[in-house]
Amino acid sequence: MTEGIYILANDVVFDQLIALLNSIEVNVGQKYPVSIIPYDDRLERVREEIKYRNNVEIFEDSSAIKLWEDFSAQIWQAHPDAYKLWQEQGISGVYRLGMHRRFCGFDGIFDKFIYLDADILVLNSLDYIFEQLNQNDFVVYDFQYKDLSHVYNVNSDKLLNIFPQSRLEREVFCAGLYAANKGLFDAEKRNYLLSNLQDGEAEILYKNAPDQTILNYMVMRSAIPSYNFSHHLPESERTGCCVTSPNFDERNNLVYDGENRLTYLHYIGLSSKLFSRLCSGENIDFPYRETFLHYRYLHEPDRRPKFNTKPKAYNAPPSFTTKVLRKLGLIGV
Repeated sequence: MTEGIYILANDVVFDQLIALLNSIEVNVGQKYPVSIIPYDDRLERVREEIKYRNNVEIFEDSSAIKLWEDFSAQIWQAHPDAYKLWQEQGISGVYRLGMHRRFCGFDGIFDKFIYLDADILVLNSLDYIFEQLNQNDFVVYDFQYKDLSHVYNVNSDKLLNIFPQSRLEREVFCAGLYAANKGLFDAEKRNYLLSNLQDGEAEILYKNAPDQTILNYMVMRSAIPSYNFSHHLPESERTGCCVTSPNFDERNNLVYDGENRLTYLHYIGLSSKLFSRLCSGENIDFPYRETFLHYRYLHEPDRRPKFNTKPKAYNAPPSFTTKVLRKLGLIGV
């Protein structure tokens, strides 16, 4: 029985990937092999980096990638207006098609796996999550169920006909971190799901988080028993996970929610460009920046940027000069 970790990444998120791999190395160890699912073909820096990491490899199963990309494209073709709206926005084909490649884990090399987005740091043991897969086929630990609007089209009249409110309030999850057993979605199950979607259920999917909405639909519509630690841990033990929380403390290169150490910190909503600019020497401040920098430069501290100026907030409004230059088309948006 093999257990391992999948990460979806490419060179665009290189700095975040290095920080994540280093955080796994420090806080988990090398007991779980890591397979990097390529978001696309931009992998030159990633391939060079993993030469020096003996437990990390690239997911090379092109047939699995094609299978899940084709399946995802068929789903969105069943949607009443997704392709049309994306085309109007200048998007060719499926919006962020590479994000759907995360589903390859269901046909991958590990019998039990944890999937991680690249904008995550692992700050504690993952053993308890893997152990829960002995009782449940699908395991998460987040609070996405508090915000349904980023998972399904809440304006669809069909939503409550497909999933009762009680299920929506409890079973919805974030697709940034999840654990699962291999083989949950064989050809028969995929055909069943696609048939329902083509019969009109695709309307409930949320177009701006295409992979997240599909994964939630797949798990919930298949009636796969999922386990969310946020529902089961005592309140005194559970922690948040999102960088948007102002309540965490950074201590000793870890992050705490009260006295409880986070299992993972998800820099959700922060553009990969912020991390690239920071690592290029631009003094941009964002929540829990020091923890990211520690893990990013764990093995190359001499390359860590040194700042002599006051940091600029990542969400600071653009200056008057910048606004003028943008209006004149002299700089990008």
